[in-house]
Amino acid sequence: MMKWGLGSGTPADSYYEVRSDCTDDVPKSKFKIKAGKTLSARKWHAAFSPDGCLDIASVLRRIQTGGVHPTVRGEVWEFLLGCFDPRSTFDEREEIRQIRRLQYARWKEDCREMDSHVGSGKIITAPLITEDGRPIKDPLVLLEATADGNNSEGAPATSRNNGIEIDETAERITNKQIIEWKLTLHQIGLDVLRTDRTMVFYENKENLSKLWDILAVYAWIDKDVGYCQGMSDLCSPMIVLLNDEADAFWCFEKLMRRLRGNFKCTDQSVGVANQLQHLASIIQVLDPKLHDHLETLGGGDYLFAFRMFMVLFRREVSFGDSLYLWEMMWALEYDPDIFFAACEEQGAVHKNKVSRSKLRGLRHFGKWDKDKDKENTKNGSEDGEDGPVPISVFMVASVLKEKREKLLQEARGLDDLIRILNDVNGNLDAKKACAGALKLHKKYLKKVRSYHVGSQVQAKKP
Repeated sequence: MMKWGLGSGTPADSYYEVRSDCTDDVPKSKFKIKAGKTLSARKWHAAFSPDGCLDIASVLRRIQTGGVHPTVRGEVWEFLLGCFDPRSTFDEREEIRQIRRLQYARWKEDCREMDSHVGSGKIITAPLITEDGRPIKDPLVLLEATADGNNSEGAPATSRNNGIEIDETAERITNKQIIEWKLTLHQIGLDVLRTDRTMVFYENKENLSKLWDILAVYAWIDKDVGYCQGMSDLCSPMIVLLNDEADAFWCFEKLMRRLRGNFKCTDQSVGVANQLQHLASIIQVLDPKLHDHLETLGGGDYLFAFRMFMVLFRREVSFGDSLYLWEMMWALEYDPDIFFAACEEQGAVHKNKVSRSKLRGLRHFGKWDKDKDKENTKNGSEDGEDGPVPISVFMVASVLKEKREKLLQEARGLDDLIRILNDVNGNLDAKKACAGALKLHKKYLKKVRSYHVGSQVQAKKP
């Protein structure tokens, strides 16, 4: 990859090389790396004490104003996502890292024992098994999976069922969890081959197989969610930023702790239903006219925003700008207890000697006023029990505000609504949208607060 200096106005995508035949097809970066604003490698390293404790407050302030320089982005993300506690030492973090790498290796070996393609450097793009557990024998599958054209010699007996060639000699699988997992492997492969394919990085087949392996392992360990389309878009940046596959896996796992609820869908509801409801409430409070218009068009459920939430604006901005947008949101929402929460869920496997009390004073450095947001949301909406409204909801609200006049004047149906919002794809200004989200959040809290004060006054009148 190309290395660029931290000059003023360097495009965010300069470190993420695009294939020469795709330069006209990818969104252009709008975010600039700027000296004095972007968190540089020098500022990052200077934020550590001699034994390795991180002054997270100074780091968060810099990220909120100018993002992270690509040369240290992977390291910074491990803290933003809660892989490490900022008050831990170099030695404590190295110990945790080695424990996690061993755990990932064990999980990957478990998966490899269930399917030999895991860890083989190959990718599955066609079904390996039927829904009733019978292994499929398909030369096209094996050709794709093994990259070996000589599949005829010693071929086992097969039979066909609805056009699918079944391997009659292979043992039928009866474990329902294994069947369900193996049924997802080819879908993971298809999605991996479509993910960030404009990047030179993925011309290296080893990087593609890393992405497939991580998603396959995650699908096995998180059996409630498994694998869903969109996860490859969330995992891809981790592969790009972190050289070690296990480290990339753990960053993805920490991100999924925040987002896995988005992928829990039933016949009655979609996983992002709470965020869509929050979005509807926010627009109704801040812009009743626009909300009524969207309802008239049949968009009152706000499902048109589904993809923005699922893949965190990966379609709306360039690759480099999406990374900036993510890290800015994480810095604004940073919770000093994030590391401890993860430890408690994992049975305190990685917990160190740092107490929560040492981190309480850091809470105010995340600008996102989560406590007040949660309190006001509880008072104004029964959805408040799900926690504070994430900044991503206000990000989508800022997009709607940006397109407000066009939506009101030109949208006469759902098709028009989707067409107008599709114009945002590749054209969203990440920094501007984030600033807009903060303004809308402040305005929303003020209106909700004012409404509750008025209600209390009315209630006290005789």
